[in-house]
Amino acid sequence: MAITIKDVADAAGVSTATVSRALRGLPNVDASTRERIQKIALDLDYVISPSASRLASGRTGSIAVITPYIARWYFSTVLSGVESVLQSAGIDLLLMSVSTPEGQHRLPPAPRLRRRVDGALVIALSPRDAQLQEVLDLGLPTSLIGLTMPGVPSVTIDDVMAGRMATQHLINLGHERIGVITGAAVGSPFTAETDRYRGFEAAMKDAGIAIDPMLEAYGYFTIPGGEQAMTALLTQRKPPTAVFAMSDEMAFGAIRAMRSHGLQPGRDISIVGVDGHDMSELLDLSTVAQPVPDLGRIAAEALLLQLRSPGTESAAEEIHLPTRLIVRSSTRPYAP
Repeated sequence: MAITIKDVADAAGVSTATVSRALRGLPNVDASTRERIQKIALDLDYVISPSASRLASGRTGSIAVITPYIARWYFSTVLSGVESVLQSAGIDLLLMSVSTPEGQHRLPPAPRLRRRVDGALVIALSPRDAQLQEVLDLGLPTSLIGLTMPGVPSVTIDDVMAGRMATQHLINLGHERIGVITGAAVGSPFTAETDRYRGFEAAMKDAGIAIDPMLEAYGYFTIPGGEQAMTALLTQRKPPTAVFAMSDEMAFGAIRAMRSHGLQPGRDISIVGVDGHDMSELLDLSTVAQPVPDLGRIAAEALLLQLRSPGTESAAEEIHLPTRLIVRSSTRPYAP
């Protein structure tokens, strides 16, 4: 039979309430009594019930992670950073995707969060998304990843700088006819996409290079989308000599399209991505790398701080992690 808290109390000659306080590290227990109870519990191989402990503390012991996607590399890698922190803290993760793979919205997350979680981590939703506002209105401790909102702790990169850095790299190599593979139509509600395009625009403007609308294509942040977008660029009367893909996965698809047309990245058309995807080195892709696992880890730590020190969110901090350009053979100097 399983050892119960009453068994420990009987062996120690104290009440079950005293055992509970001693094993949970609460005050009002004499030090010698606490030590004796802990030893008896260890000898009896008793482990306090997590559910009972959470009920007594008023906590659920769970955190919701709200994300538009799960299977895509960026989101799964962010989640690995989040999970490493929550696991060490003994907190469960409740994963909620607000979109299907086809882009259709699921049921709103807010009604499903009430009394089920102690806090929420939100990954890369639009600041204008009604679902995000509904989550914030719950009043739960919350941290954001890949977006910023006033008064809410957040962890991001400078996506404007990432877009500028990638584009400037191509310009520095002598390219002027530069194509861009975006996620969807410009004006997207997603902060990263909009900001990366702003960086692209700024670099082109500073270099005095006109942006050709015919050299813009949508890749929807997927490999198949990047392949379709690059195919569209290659069918132009004057294809680009270089392409900035707003994500490495779209760049992978673009490389596949180039190869199917008998072209080699770098030799025939230069291409640079953003992310630092695990596969970018294998495909020799130049990329602006971001510390994706760290985004999740730091955001989770900020959320734990709110849980342990209520009111911390009032001094909400926006943390911007650095990016770096990694140059590989997919980008080479322009040779007419």
